[in-house]
Amino acid sequence: MATSRAEKVMEFLTCVICQELYTDPCTLRCDHTFCRKCVTANIHTKPDAVQSKTIPCAFCRQDTKVPHPSWPVEEWAGQIKPSIIIQGLIDVVKTGSASCCSVCEKLGETTPGASWCSECQVSLCERCVKMHVASPSSHDHEICDISGEVKVKRRRKVICREHKDEVIKLVCKDCPKAVCQTCCVVYHRKCESVVTIQSMLSNLKYHLRRHAKQLSKKIHRKVTIVKKTDEKISGIEKNKIAVENHIKSAVERAIANIKQKGKQLMNEVRVMTDKQTKQLKAEVKLEEIEIQMYRQDCEFIDQVLVSDCEMDLYDAYQAWESGAVELGDVRDTDTADTRRIDDIRFTPDTDNVQHILDDLQLGKIDVTYQDQVPCLTSPVLIDTMDGMMAGDEVEPGLLDITVLVVDGIQTVVVTDLNNKCVKSFYTRNKLTCHRTLPLVSSPFVVTQLKEKQVMVAVPESRQIVTVEVTPDLVLLSTITTSKRYVSLAVLSPSSLAAGTTNCVDILDMAGHVLRSVTTHNNERLFTYPDYMCVNNKGNILVSDRWKKSVTCVTSEGDVVWRYAPTGALIPYGISTTPTGDILLAGSSKVTRLTETGDYVTDHQDIDCDPQGLYVDRHDTLYVCGGGQTREFNFM
Repeated sequence: MATSRAEKVMEFLTCVICQELYTDPCTLRCDHTFCRKCVTANIHTKPDAVQSKTIPCAFCRQDTKVPHPSWPVEEWAGQIKPSIIIQGLIDVVKTGSASCCSVCEKLGETTPGASWCSECQVSLCERCVKMHVASPSSHDHEICDISGEVKVKRRRKVICREHKDEVIKLVCKDCPKAVCQTCCVVYHRKCESVVTIQSMLSNLKYHLRRHAKQLSKKIHRKVTIVKKTDEKISGIEKNKIAVENHIKSAVERAIANIKQKGKQLMNEVRVMTDKQTKQLKAEVKLEEIEIQMYRQDCEFIDQVLVSDCEMDLYDAYQAWESGAVELGDVRDTDTADTRRIDDIRFTPDTDNVQHILDDLQLGKIDVTYQDQVPCLTSPVLIDTMDGMMAGDEVEPGLLDITVLVVDGIQTVVVTDLNNKCVKSFYTRNKLTCHRTLPLVSSPFVVTQLKEKQVMVAVPESRQIVTVEVTPDLVLLSTITTSKRYVSLAVLSPSSLAAGTTNCVDILDMAGHVLRSVTTHNNERLFTYPDYMCVNNKGNILVSDRWKKSVTCVTSEGDVVWRYAPTGALIPYGISTTPTGDILLAGSSKVTRLTETGDYVTDHQDIDCDPQGLYVDRHDTLYVCGGGQTREFNFM
């Protein structure tokens, strides 16, 4: 019986193409699973599939669309989602079969395994463990005791498809792509940011957990919408009965010939009511579809987090980063009539009863439509932090803010003008922590330089300081400049933009001025460029409180566009959203612009006078002003 079960399990874990145990299994749209290399080989045998940019199933012949058909055919299978469950079963089978020492087994002996090396993926007896630890190449490997009832936690190793003897352990952030050591040397020599997947694990887990939390909030919101819509449908049915009774009363007071017109009115009510109900039921169906998809995304992320596999975490993170796990707006926008019925009433018209019967009107059906013009959701306050710390001599004056994720810990970094310091706020082990880094004079703007580093402008002492965030604050270096710079924005690893009175300078990382941006068409561009940021096209967005404008310029000094609002807006902090929109702080509100500088709306319910602001990749808005920082969610 046990043998039969084992054979069934092995049959389930065997690829139907190569008839061997799955290697890097991936699941197609039809839910059939194959080795990734077998999928690639099968594509090459189907010229029609290559022409149609699809991946055919070798079992049922159903096609799976390629997410990125412009990539080489050899990389199409790499875009298919991995089968985490099947890979986990394979790992369990392999672990369960590793009862003998792998080294001794190669020598023809059957020595029981006492330990497991997670790096080499082999079981070792007590003698071989000593040799393994003594070897210079394996002395630092993680050894796990399996002599008792201990479950071995295996980590899936993904082999590079080009370099078959190398494991993928690196990520090129510039491309972005997971690569092996040889790929890094051959294809990514000019890339500036290549890191190990291991170093990214904490941040990957943080972003995936936060994304799962966002999905849970969306599910809760969708469930609430469905509940309210169902209640409205019930109210519509009651309203329908009331309107029909009203019509019947009017008809009964008329002669027999008038009753026919009453029936016509009732039919009209039924048609409009059915239309209204159909519209709302269609919306309920769409909401339920979205809820299901979000739940599937949450379950997928939970499986990835439980597996603790480096590549699974990275793949899930990449899928989320590219937007593949988000459900798009599936509402039909091509219908001719997009108006939505809001209410149905019957208005009697008894004054016309005495008219000629053919022209008699008992009443009319009034239908009001709900406005379908889309509106931006107002920001929802999530948290408020007091900027006051022990040791502060005066009330804080928080000027600017940025947010980093350091080893999976969200860290808020602010500049305190009044207390001449940089401050960080974070939560560790469910405890709220904060740190202070005193400076020689008052800091102004803070901007992120690297994953764990920020740069701070200290104009009074003509300095730009670099601070490492661990998430504690450590002063790394100080640059002395020729001018008093109040604003900063990192353009590249080797250059940054710095704002001072009447100009914006492009500096190298030593503080030397490479060029200055001052005028355009003989007109002075800036007076007090107190805040700036860089958009997704590499252009500089400069907020000038004196000229009351936002100017978009290239690093060469060419003006792309300019936004000068009418009214009393005095612009301060500026940041961009993940979609490219621009958020501008000032005059007790946050103004939203498009990426081309067109006005969208004002968010008046910030309930503070914001100075600096920052938007992270989750559309979370952080603002600071006075002695507080506030966190808002744009759902």
